[in-house]
Amino acid sequence: MKRIAVIGAGYVGLVAACCLAKSKFEVICIERDQDKINQLVKGIIPFYEEGLQELLVAGLESERLKFSQNFADCKGLEVLMVAVGTPSQVDGRVDLSQIYQVMRDIKHYDLRPKVLVMKSTVPPGLGEQLKKRFLANSECETAYVSNPEFLREGQAIKDWYFPDRIVLGGDFPKALELVESLFINISAPVVKMDVTSAEMVKYASNAFLATKISFINEIGNLCELVGADITPVAQAVGMDRRIGDQFLKAGLGYGGSCFPKDTRGLDFLSTLKGHTFNLLKAVIEVNTRQRILAVRKLCNSLGSLHGKKIGVLGLTFKPDTDDIRESPALEIIKFLLDEGAQVTAYDPMANISKLNSMDFNLCLNAMSAASGCHALVLATEWPEFINLDWGAVQKEMREPFLILDGRNSLNAQNMSVLGFQYVGMGKL
Repeated sequence: MKRIAVIGAGYVGLVAACCLAKSKFEVICIERDQDKINQLVKGIIPFYEEGLQELLVAGLESERLKFSQNFADCKGLEVLMVAVGTPSQVDGRVDLSQIYQVMRDIKHYDLRPKVLVMKSTVPPGLGEQLKKRFLANSECETAYVSNPEFLREGQAIKDWYFPDRIVLGGDFPKALELVESLFINISAPVVKMDVTSAEMVKYASNAFLATKISFINEIGNLCELVGADITPVAQAVGMDRRIGDQFLKAGLGYGGSCFPKDTRGLDFLSTLKGHTFNLLKAVIEVNTRQRILAVRKLCNSLGSLHGKKIGVLGLTFKPDTDDIRESPALEIIKFLLDEGAQVTAYDPMANISKLNSMDFNLCLNAMSAASGCHALVLATEWPEFINLDWGAVQKEMREPFLILDGRNSLNAQNMSVLGFQYVGMGKL
């Protein structure tokens, strides 16, 4: 039985540790935050991910999953998997401080794993730099393997066990085989390549998906100008097998921890290397503009927003997660507050402990958020919102009973019958 260390108990690291333990590997997860460890050993996860808490509890009960603050506990293990954060800086650069600290700790504690697996998303070319800086001219003979993750928040467990592909980048066949063996009983194509190419796969994949989102939003904006409806347009376009229907839903744009960070990071890297990635710059610009466009739609319908009461339904960047990072809803709320609007909001799952100080009223349910509002913005397509008693909601609001459907998830005709002024994204 292989013994594995996973460095970092964040989103990627904790999912990896729990899934590897379920696959009957012995896993120790190293986490610097003792408070987080105290919660994890009690079976409590610091964020919401469907099915993850059950895996955590099962791993603890089987004693195949352990947590520690001490890097020395990794000594003698075959595989060390790095899954620490690489957040975006203001200028788009990737903050690699946690990566460098892990590499220094590996050297300081003389861990000498057979294979160092990089799960964290790092800029293409970093792996080769780390090898030269930390692993070259060393007695440890540690092989470096890039193994980018493609986990979707809300479906991470499914994506671990049923991936579209497993990407491995490295120089040594035996090291690649060792990492491949970690994905036991997982049926998926294994694509092997050099380290830098594997790093590029992650960035290229996220940049392409972000491009599809911004593209369909631009088509939606054009639909409004020519009198077309984006919903049937996107449906028909997506039926083309060369294109596919995923990520072709017009709305407020992408958010979360991956797409914004990775598009900015790739753009910065391109500039650093002397390449002007005009397409990617446009993708980022379009995504930013979608939030402004939503506020403009409110202004067009309400006139001045000063003194208007506007409710926002949904704070997470998408359903089935509590993640509010880069959330379109929060950006829209900032715009509304700057315009002098009174804002109420509700989300069934948002991690409000991570909310910065913002002067809006966070409500306990959707009806409270709608009470007395001139307009409601549907910012996250939670099923709870789509299935609301909208007739009752209308009675709680005040004229002009405006609904801005930022996700095109409601039936426009039904909303009009109920007395709402319905506005969608890219809709007639």
